[in-house]
Amino acid sequence: MKAWTQVPAGDINAANQRLWVAIGDNAEEVAARINTDPAFVANIARLMVNGGYESSTSQKLTREIMGKNFFGIEEAIKHFGVNATKQRLAYLAEVPFSEEVLKSCKDTHVLVAVFPLSILDIRGIAKKQSDRTLFYSQDWYDKQAFAKDKGEVGWQLVRKEPIANSTSKTWSDQQALLSKDEETPTARIVVYTTVGHFLATGERLFEKIYVRCVDLDSDGRRVYVGYFDAFDAGGLRVNNWRDDRRYDYIGVSAARKQ
Repeated sequence: MKAWTQVPAGDINAANQRLWVAIGDNAEEVAARINTDPAFVANIARLMVNGGYESSTSQKLTREIMGKNFFGIEEAIKHFGVNATKQRLAYLAEVPFSEEVLKSCKDTHVLVAVFPLSILDIRGIAKKQSDRTLFYSQDWYDKQAFAKDKGEVGWQLVRKEPIANSTSKTWSDQQALLSKDEETPTARIVVYTTVGHFLATGERLFEKIYVRCVDLDSDGRRVYVGYFDAFDAGGLRVNNWRDDRRYDYIGVSAARKQ
């Protein structure tokens, strides 16, 4: 991304002309507001950057509650370049978690507006969005179904850390630790949340730990994600192993049920 001062003057002038042609007969009123109303200018800029998207009342309230732990539609457009069609925006208009639930999770979870992107999609986007290496160099999962699955649009409330005391346990033992309101998400959701949250805030999730996800690879081994270490240039890792093994560096991921 470039600051406007770094964009060639010819490009700025051409864009400026197209904008005012589109404004048409309302140009005088719009110009007056731009020159006198800072909030109006900020709103125009936000809409242009976010592809014309306007947050719903539900989303605005949610953003106030979740603070930095909110990766909404604006963030998905900015950092992942998602295609925010009218149908997808309509589906995401209402956040499916109560105010009470959001307040109880505002420090422990990230609320994510998920768009149909696969792990492979996110890995490709991350290479263009950051000068840092965000994914460890691996190709074992390139042809795996779980890595190519784009999933569905929706909201996910993902825990920022593994379930407490879930390391050194088998998969079945870890599942027993989840509350009735929780479930283990897919690797796609964990990767989307981890990378998106980092691009938006600079905070690393699962920095020195792995978390098991619900996916199985083509050989029936459980997929786990993590070790997104700031001091390891390798980046986020996606691995796989048997459910019956216990390791002190593998916990289990969790998300709130809707």
